[in-house]
Amino acid sequence: MNRTYPLPPGLTDAFTIADARRYGVGRKRLNAPDLEHPFRGVFARKPLDVSTNGLNAAEAMRTEVIRLARAYSTRMGPGEFFSHTTAATLWGVPLPTLRDIVLDVAVFRPRRAPKATGLRGHSLDPRLCYVTERNGLRLTTPASTWASLGSLLAPYDLVAAGDAIVCSRTSDGRSFSERPLATLAQLQAAIDAGRRPGVQALRNSVGRVRSGSWSRLESWVRLILVDAGLPEPVLNFDAYDDAGNFLGCLDLAYPDLKIAIEYEGQHHWSTPAQIQHDIDRLDRLVENGWRIVRLTKEHVFRDPAEVVRRVVVARAQRSTAR
Repeated sequence: MNRTYPLPPGLTDAFTIADARRYGVGRKRLNAPDLEHPFRGVFARKPLDVSTNGLNAAEAMRTEVIRLARAYSTRMGPGEFFSHTTAATLWGVPLPTLRDIVLDVAVFRPRRAPKATGLRGHSLDPRLCYVTERNGLRLTTPASTWASLGSLLAPYDLVAAGDAIVCSRTSDGRSFSERPLATLAQLQAAIDAGRRPGVQALRNSVGRVRSGSWSRLESWVRLILVDAGLPEPVLNFDAYDDAGNFLGCLDLAYPDLKIAIEYEGQHHWSTPAQIQHDIDRLDRLVENGWRIVRLTKEHVFRDPAEVVRRVVVARAQRSTAR
């Protein structure tokens, strides 16, 4: 029976063949089934099956992009950096789920774009983007990253990406607070830096970006409603009862009509405790006069007309009741 020996503790999850030789790891061990060869000269420990560890598709995609980016970083050449959708994923910007993961790796002109299996190389104008470092990885800054997505994303997803970048999450001291990755002014400055692919899409989108959206779904719902001619809802509205007790932070709301628009995601049904929490929360809102419009990702992405219909009905009922 063949036995796979543990790798030396000095080797990380991804390492080069030079690292392996330095630790005395031979070719036979490198060909063992617990390792893979994602890039030339790079070995990596095989990941666990993401279908069994509770990740949804978006989380699984982000986990895999980060894993591959770390693997490629072990052989990254001088002046190379991650860009476009890879940089967006590394910044935590929500994107449509990708069927095949290919890393975007760039250099500045006049150097030629990197070429390798598993890469999409870019040679970029240094006047149009800036590079920084995050968690040990070189990548384009958040504003430069967003500007690079103008030719790649559909209008709603381009706005949603901008929303995520300028988002500063706070909710009455109960939710965490963090500085935004970039400001609206920085997004505008990235557009104004010069002509680039997708610049018109960027110009059309920047005025629709909002700092209060906490998810891609919230961004889509807001845009669907506004484009249907409805008033723009308030994002992540803190609701209280008449005595000043906190009832909850609503995904989207029309506070004047006491209409709450709530997205029912996978996490709402993740544990019995979460289910109980959400039931109690919604019941408290209803008891205090709120009308709840509940939506799923199927409504938002596949049947936006139903999103509009539900909100129109709720607004009509509330307006009539007044």
